Amino acid sequence: MTEPTKSPLLDDATGETPPPAPSEKPTQKPARKKRRWLWLTALVLFVLLPASLVGWYAVTIYPTLPDASELKDVRYQVPLRILTHDGKLISEIGTQKRIPLSYDQIPQRMTQAIIAAEDENFFSHPGIDPKGLARAVYQLITTGHKKSGGSTITMQVARNFFLSRKKTFLRKLNEIVLSLKIEHQLSKPEILALYLNKIFLGHRSYGVAAAAQTYYGKDIHELTLDEYAMLAGLPKAPSAYNPITNPERAKLRRDYVLRRMHELGFISEAKMREAMAQPVHAKLSGARIEVEAGYVAEMARAWAEERYGQKALEMGLTIITSVDSRLQQAANEAVRRGLLDYERRHGYRGPAGHLAPAEMVDDEAVQKALEALPAPGHLKPAVVTEVTKKIARARLVDDTEIELPFDPALKWAAAFIDVNHKGPAPTSPFEVVKVGDLIYVEQRDDQWLLAQIPRVQGALISIDTHDGRVLALVGGFDYFASKFNRAVQGKRQIGSNIKPFLYSAALDKGYTAATIINDAPVVFHDKALEDVWRPENDSGRFYGPTRLRVALTHSRNLVSIRILQDIGIRYAIDYISRFGFPKEELLRHADLSLALGTPQFSPWQVVRGYSTFANGGYLIDPWFIETVQNFNGKPDYEAQPRTACSPEAPCLADDPLAAPRVISPQNAYIMTTIMQDVIRHGTGRRARVLNRSDIAGKTGTTNDQKDAWFSGFNPKVATTVWVGYDEPATLGRREFGSRAALPIWIDYMRVALADQPEQPFPKPTGLVEVPIDPKTGQAVPPGTAGTKMELFREAFAPKVPEKSQQEMEHTINELFQ
Repeated sequence: MTEPTKSPLLDDATGETPPPAPSEKPTQKPARKKRRWLWLTALVLFVLLPASLVGWYAVTIYPTLPDASELKDVRYQVPLRILTHDGKLISEIGTQKRIPLSYDQIPQRMTQAIIAAEDENFFSHPGIDPKGLARAVYQLITTGHKKSGGSTITMQVARNFFLSRKKTFLRKLNEIVLSLKIEHQLSKPEILALYLNKIFLGHRSYGVAAAAQTYYGKDIHELTLDEYAMLAGLPKAPSAYNPITNPERAKLRRDYVLRRMHELGFISEAKMREAMAQPVHAKLSGARIEVEAGYVAEMARAWAEERYGQKALEMGLTIITSVDSRLQQAANEAVRRGLLDYERRHGYRGPAGHLAPAEMVDDEAVQKALEALPAPGHLKPAVVTEVTKKIARARLVDDTEIELPFDPALKWAAAFIDVNHKGPAPTSPFEVVKVGDLIYVEQRDDQWLLAQIPRVQGALISIDTHDGRVLALVGGFDYFASKFNRAVQGKRQIGSNIKPFLYSAALDKGYTAATIINDAPVVFHDKALEDVWRPENDSGRFYGPTRLRVALTHSRNLVSIRILQDIGIRYAIDYISRFGFPKEELLRHADLSLALGTPQFSPWQVVRGYSTFANGGYLIDPWFIETVQNFNGKPDYEAQPRTACSPEAPCLADDPLAAPRVISPQNAYIMTTIMQDVIRHGTGRRARVLNRSDIAGKTGTTNDQKDAWFSGFNPKVATTVWVGYDEPATLGRREFGSRAALPIWIDYMRVALADQPEQPFPKPTGLVEVPIDPKTGQAVPPGTAGTKMELFREAFAPKVPEKSQQEMEHTINELFQ
C-alpha cells in the first residue's frame, strides 16, 4: 500500500497546512501486498521474540487473534435517543455517551489536534512506529520503568477493540501484530475514525463528538481551536488532564498540543498564542435537550427495553415519538401555571430556609445555599437581599438581581393554615419576606413572582381524535422531582367525568335530550353501600323536573343517579366499557355510586373515551411511538394505529386498521352538542374565553373535592386534565373541576387550537330538530313563544302537534284586526 504523506502546501483559506489526507487506492496486486504484510509480521516476531518462541507463538497464539476485518462492521455502544415528531431531542439514555461520526464528518482541526498529540507519523507508518518502540524498550532497560509505550493510533485501536488493559509483554506483542493486520485490512481514514469514536475522554464520554457536548455543550463543528486542543489532550490520561476536575494540568496538556500543532505546521504561531491565551472554560453539559418531556422519555425507554431488551440503551436506536414539541411546551407551562395558581389560592407556607446576617455577607455561603436548593419545573431559588415598604429585592443563583413588587408578586402570600383556611391578607412586603429568606420565584409575563414548590400534583394528556396519536403528555409538576406518571399510571376516581358515558347509555336505551328526570331529594337503602345514602348536588340545591340536556350541562348528581337506576347498573357497565374502560374496574363499583364516578381510571383512559364522542363514535387507541430507527438510520418499527373513519377518509369494510364503531354517530353528535352547552352556559363556561364554538367538554369533581377533572375536545384534539394530591385529600372548598383543572385545559388548548380554524362537528344523517317546551320537554307547534329547538334521532323524535282550530282563528283575528 502506498502510504499517504503530509502535504507541504498551505491551505488557501487559513494559510496553514491542511491535515494529511489518504492517497489514492493502491495499484499493486493484492498478492504482493499480502506477501509484504506477512514478511513484515515475521520480521517483527523474529526481532521481538527469541527464535525458540517464534514457532510457539505462530502455532499457539497467532491463530487465536481476532480478524481485523471485523472492524469494518463495528457496532458501538450508542445511547438511545428520543425525539419529538418534529425532530427535537427529548432525551438521550445510556451508560456511555457516544455520537459516532464518519471520517468525513470529523472536523479538520480535530484530526490535526489528535495527530499532533498522539501520533504525528500516523499517515506514514505501517501501524507501528519502530523508533517509538525502540525508545520505549531503551527506557525500560535503562531505568527499569516504562515511561512511554510507543503506541501508535493503530495500536490503540487494536487495544481498545480487541485486547484487555492488562500490561504484559504478550499483550503488547499481540497489539503490535494486530496493528499490522489492521493496517493491512483498513484504510487510514477508517482507522482514525474508529479511534476518534472509541476513545474514552472522561465523564462517561466516548468519542470526540460526545466529549464536545459533555465539556462545551456544543456540536463538534462549533468548537474553537483551544477546545479542539483540549479534547485532543485527553486520551493520554482522561482523569489527570480533565478540564473539569484538574483545570491547571488540563491547560498544560492543551498548550502542549497547540505547540505540537504549530511545530507540525497545522497552525501559525499567532493562532497558537491566541489559543493559549484562552482560559479553561469547560463546563459539564448533557445532551442538548430541546424539549422537556421527561415522562414521555421514560415511557419510550420502557417501551424500547420491553421490545429490544436491556441492549436497547446501547444499540444506537432513535425513537421518534408522536409528541409535538410546541404542544408539549404548552402543556408543561399550562400544568405548572395551574398548580402554582392553586398554591397561591391557599396561602404561603413560608421560605425554604433562611441565612443569618453573617452568611449574607459571604458570597460563597450564599451561592452554596442557593445551589443546594432543588429547582423543580421552572421555579428558581433566590435569596432576599432587601425589603422596603413597596418592594423586595432578591438574588438568583446566577447572581441576577430581581425585584418583587408587593402587587402582584407578594400580595397573594397570606399565611397558609390548611387547604380551607389562610391568614389575613398581607399589607406590605415586610409581612411576607425578610432579608436572608431563601425563596422560590417564577417569571410570568416578564414579571417575577414569589412562588413555592406545589404539594398538589396534576396531569395532562392530549391526543389526535382521529387516530389516537399523543400530541402532549405531562405526568406531574416535574419529572425529576417525581417520576410517577400520573397521566398513565395514576388511577383516580373520575367523578362527573363519567356522566357523558352514562347519558350516552341512556340515549341508547331510548332517552332523548328532552327527557324529563326529577332532580329531587332521595334516600337510598343500598345493601352494596352498607348504609343509608343521601346524595345531593354540589350546590346543595334541588331543581325539580329537569331535561336531560340541562342536567348534564349543569352536572346534576341526582338526575344521573335516577338515570342509572332506571337503565340498570349491569346495562350501564356493559355500555360504558365500550369506550375502552376496563369492565373489571366498573364491576368493582356496581352500585348507584357509579353515576357519580367512583371507578378509578387514568387520564390516558379517560381521554380515550372522550375522543369517541369527538370522532363520531369510533374507539381509537392512544399511542406515542411513531417510528424507531436503527443505528444506521433505517426504520426498524413504524406505528400502524387504528383510525376512525370519516366522510373525508372512509374506511373499507375489511380494513384491519379501521377503528371499531362503538356508538352510533347520532348518539355521539347529540352528546357532543350537550357538552358544547356545558361550555356555553354550564360548569365549563370559563372556556368561553377561547371564543370558539367548536369545543365541548365536561367537568369532574369527586367527593370532598379530592380530584378535579376536565375533559374536552374539538373535532381534531381531545385533552384531559387531572389535579389532586398523590395521597388523596381534599383540594379545599370550591376547588371543583371548573376551578382547579379547567384553567389548565384552557391554557393548553389556546395553543393547541391556535392554528386551527373553527370547524363544526360533522352532523350525521338521521337527526331532526323539533321545537319543545323547555319546561316539559314536550314538542310544541312551531312559532310557540318560549320554545327551544332540540335534536332527536328520527326514530325517537316526538310528533310536532298542529295548532288547534281555535288557536288558528285567534291568530287570524290578530292579523286582520
